[in-house]
Amino acid sequence: MEREAAELFEEFKELTASEFFRRNKQMLGFSGKIRSLTMVFHELITNSLDASEEAGIQPEITIDLKRVDKDHYILKHTDNGPGIPYAFITKVYCTMFAGSKFRNIQSRGQQGLGCSGCVLLSQMTTGKPARVVSGYYEGEKLKGVEMTFKMDVKKNKGLILDRKEVEVKSTGVSIELHFKDVSYSLSEQGAFEYIRRTMIANPHAKIKFRDPTGHKFIFERATDVIPPLPKEVLPHPRGVTADDLIFMAKHTDKRRFRSLLTSSLSRMSTKRVNEIEEATGIDLNKRPKDMKWEEAEKIVDLFAQMDFMAPPTSGLIPIGKEQIDKGMREILSPEFAATTTRKPKTYRGGVAFVIEAGISYGGDSGRLVGEQKKAEIMRFANRVPLTFDQGSCAITEALKSIDWKRYGIRDLDNAPITVFVNIVSTNVPYLSTGKQSVAPEAEILHEVRQATMKIARSLQKYIRAKKAAKEEALRSKIFENLVPVVIREAAVLAETDVPEYDAVLAKVTRKAKFENIPLESEAENE
Repeated sequence: MEREAAELFEEFKELTASEFFRRNKQMLGFSGKIRSLTMVFHELITNSLDASEEAGIQPEITIDLKRVDKDHYILKHTDNGPGIPYAFITKVYCTMFAGSKFRNIQSRGQQGLGCSGCVLLSQMTTGKPARVVSGYYEGEKLKGVEMTFKMDVKKNKGLILDRKEVEVKSTGVSIELHFKDVSYSLSEQGAFEYIRRTMIANPHAKIKFRDPTGHKFIFERATDVIPPLPKEVLPHPRGVTADDLIFMAKHTDKRRFRSLLTSSLSRMSTKRVNEIEEATGIDLNKRPKDMKWEEAEKIVDLFAQMDFMAPPTSGLIPIGKEQIDKGMREILSPEFAATTTRKPKTYRGGVAFVIEAGISYGGDSGRLVGEQKKAEIMRFANRVPLTFDQGSCAITEALKSIDWKRYGIRDLDNAPITVFVNIVSTNVPYLSTGKQSVAPEAEILHEVRQATMKIARSLQKYIRAKKAAKEEALRSKIFENLVPVVIREAAVLAETDVPEYDAVLAKVTRKAKFENIPLESEAENE
């Protein structure tokens, strides 16, 4: 018997964001035991760094990971940020798509899913509640609150189980979560490596980490300079779509569409608006809500044909080559390092970005596989390590396309070097929701190649100088052994005393000159 349409839709249900991600946790990056734990570290560390920097505090994070049983861990994460007021704790940790990261601004995270995703994973794998202690200022009074809560998946909000005021000595947040079906690993994709790479791109931070074996690692900050906060920038006309214009029109308080264009888009002057009106024949004095889809398409098509100034780049805050150099030297202790920060460029005609690169040689550079040192590629987006999906990333593609033999590296895969690349943008073009690989935009590929080849030339000079010094030292050693023998034998034949030959030996071996050749060069930050 056939069922009626109304009967079929009786089972139609509307999912909350929490319910959706409970069923699709892989979209949050929680897939695989090692990756899931690394993503938890990523989300908590990222939020702590953001909170501390926004408050003008030098970040200090303490992480304690205890193994309860196989694939069962208790994670305690503590920071020294401004803390979270009581009323916002469950909103931060239990509500999906809640936060302040939905603006056109350079940001480590942009989805509003981080902390709440960690609580969801904990609850899904163990059923245990989350425990948070928060210290924060209310006016001039330092207050502390301890809360135990769970996420109400059906309602996409927190369910408080216990709350009490506690005494705290400083501001900051400490969260304790239980996890099962995750795994701690020292591999390139593991949680420890994530911390190590984070410290290179964030040399102003300090992280203390106790691993499941009880071993304590202290990653000291390499600089006291807190990076300036990025500024929100208006979208560029070349970077918007018809849907963007319609969305702006529906959510604006402007009375005329022309004023919407000048206030909502960068590089949009009254003169430009008049040109658009004349070219399209659209009355831009109409109410924004009266704008039709066909008209929005017509305007966007015209944008593509018009010449605009490049988008503003004042909102982009790169790490800076000096800070990258300090981070690399603190973590990698290389014998040579070189860094560079490129000038801002745009992709897709209207999205600004900056590429930064660094290269280190010797010391702890590269990764040890057995007894062989392999090259290490460190990819970052807005200071955040991209530890997964390396093969599909534009950064990897650009680095692999370089002829490394020209720069003294015979085989990139088997060289004791670390290559660092960071892309800075308000809109990093990720390939997937996991946000672990960058799309191969032509402009991005070009900039990564140019930045890397520039610092590779510095490495080439260093390797040549080191090789020349080694050959010079070998020649000097031969003469140092032979010249005294020749002089002594000549004295015997001449039946005279052996003369002083130190000055002659220094001249023959060019020792004085050789001693001035540095065996270890400083970074060449061109």
